[in-house]
Amino acid sequence: MELVIGTKAWSTWSLRPWLVLKRTGVEFREILIPLRQEQGATTAAILKHSPTGMVPALKDGDVLISDSLAICEYLAERFPDMNLWPRDPRMRAYARSATAEMHSGFASLRGECPMDLSMWPKAKTLSEATHKDIRRIVKLWTDLMTKFGGPWLVGEEWGIVDAFFTPVATRFKTYGVKLSDFGDKSGAAARYAERLLERPEFKAWEAGV
Repeated sequence: MELVIGTKAWSTWSLRPWLVLKRTGVEFREILIPLRQEQGATTAAILKHSPTGMVPALKDGDVLISDSLAICEYLAERFPDMNLWPRDPRMRAYARSATAEMHSGFASLRGECPMDLSMWPKAKTLSEATHKDIRRIVKLWTDLMTKFGGPWLVGEEWGIVDAFFTPVATRFKTYGVKLSDFGDKSGAAARYAERLLERPEFKAWEAGV
């Protein structure tokens, strides 16, 4: 297998399937494309591997997949024993719903707080739209862990849904977001964010920044 990714400090969409692929334990080749090059050089470099001109992209033999969630779905089917989605249909539905919300939502948080793992943590003044995103994330995390008992969002096993929220945890750390200011009364959401950043898969990614 080969996974085409962007600059590790910045590329949230590359990080998500990389974590999931790392979790499977399968050997894979990492193809790193530097992002933010001038005069279309980044797109040209990616187009050599993926017709979308965007990262990530997964190559598995003659299979080519060019979307982070689609890659994770493929890996869940390719490695069913890893339980990347929960086996229980009800739990799996919640996990997929939360993952889809992350995949398509929280635009204000993304725009105001881009992932930058090379940046020293620094508090930032955030808009009300971003405050709303953070409050929603805190509630989502808290509700899921209350419903399924934690320590991960949907039960005892780390999975795709947790991979998708890992870049969010990095943003909270980088921009000094105190989740207690956004409804995290028990501290459960903050502790979950800390657990995400202590995962061996994330530590391996971080070491390559």
